[in-house]
Amino acid sequence: MSSTPLKSSALKTRERLSEVRYEIRGELARRARELEAQGRTLIKLNIGNPGAFGFRAPEHLQRAIADHIAHTDPYTHQQGLPAAREAIAGFHKRRGTPNASPERVFIGNGVSELIDLSLRALLNPGDEVLLPSPDYPLWSAATILNDGRPVYYRCLPENGFLPDPEEIASLVSSRARAIVLINPNNPTGAAYPRELLEKIAAIAARHKLLLMADEIYDSILYDDATFQPLAPLAGDTPCLSFGGLSKVHRACGWRVGWAVLSGDPLASGDFHHAMDLLGALRLCANVPGQFAIDAALNGEDTIAPLCAPGGRLFEARRAVVDAVAASPHLQLVTPAGALYAFPGVVGPAARGFDDHRFALELLETEDVLVVPGSSFNVPYRNHFRVTLLPQPDDMREVFGRIDRVLDRYAAESARAAVA
Repeated sequence: MSSTPLKSSALKTRERLSEVRYEIRGELARRARELEAQGRTLIKLNIGNPGAFGFRAPEHLQRAIADHIAHTDPYTHQQGLPAAREAIAGFHKRRGTPNASPERVFIGNGVSELIDLSLRALLNPGDEVLLPSPDYPLWSAATILNDGRPVYYRCLPENGFLPDPEEIASLVSSRARAIVLINPNNPTGAAYPRELLEKIAAIAARHKLLLMADEIYDSILYDDATFQPLAPLAGDTPCLSFGGLSKVHRACGWRVGWAVLSGDPLASGDFHHAMDLLGALRLCANVPGQFAIDAALNGEDTIAPLCAPGGRLFEARRAVVDAVAASPHLQLVTPAGALYAFPGVVGPAARGFDDHRFALELLETEDVLVVPGSSFNVPYRNHFRVTLLPQPDDMREVFGRIDRVLDRYAAESARAAVA
């Protein structure tokens, strides 16, 4: 009988997947589904998914799709419906985006797909992408899976989660290809001022880097916060600006995102052709949702009332800010935009604090699902992210439960200190 060992029948997966993290839908979310299957009622704050919290896409967007449903059966151009690209280009022209034209608009199955396509079009193995820390982890994952290397610039809480342009400049190497900005920011809610964006655009121009501006939350702003688009400040420097229907227009499931390539067309011609090729290989993006783009960009503003005092998002944010202010265990950089808050744990409860342990204990004992802060590629482990989408009363209830867990941590810390 042969002594040759049998080969394992297990399918091997791509090795670089071991470097990818996406805790927003990871092991904690899987445990949450198990608890729900047992009959537990959870408050899930892990995903910025408006439809899961009772929001609906505006009626005029729904009508636009319904009125054109008979025309949605065929494939369309790989870059998107001509009329939809016209609407996006017009929107960007009004913003001052240089060289905005329908030919330089790419429509995808959400911004997520376009992030992946754009990095695939850009990167060779070992190329570097400068990413914010904290980041939205899809950016890190897409960089890694397209054989690039994430290089993180810090957005520290003591600086309002804004980056330091000097640090960004110091991180640019000969392998750097792009600088990514998320504005307004996910997970922190920071809104970037014009002067800061001008400095970052100047770094990209000096080193001939592609600017990649994730602006999916561009109209979700609170108090006196303003949004400054990056492309008008970039001038001739190639800039890819991302937007879509999922957040501002509460239509996540429609999977409609876009990217607009601006700057000098000669400098980005090869990149444009690469994006077009990759778009053609996946044939086209979801067609029905594209018929809502013109209505979204040129119709009624339905997000501003939600973000103003008395609006549901504003009041949910107020509930979080007030709860953190009243807690002995938490601190918060008040979010200026987007759909999230990123509180930090402080004081005795923070001694030996581990964000994953906390998130699991909060889920198991208090039926609340949050995302550990370290999932957003930060080196510290004392933060967590919550979405602002639940009703304000639910947010107050959530933070009462959070404080119960942190009260226990603080008590444990006090006992350990006298032991």
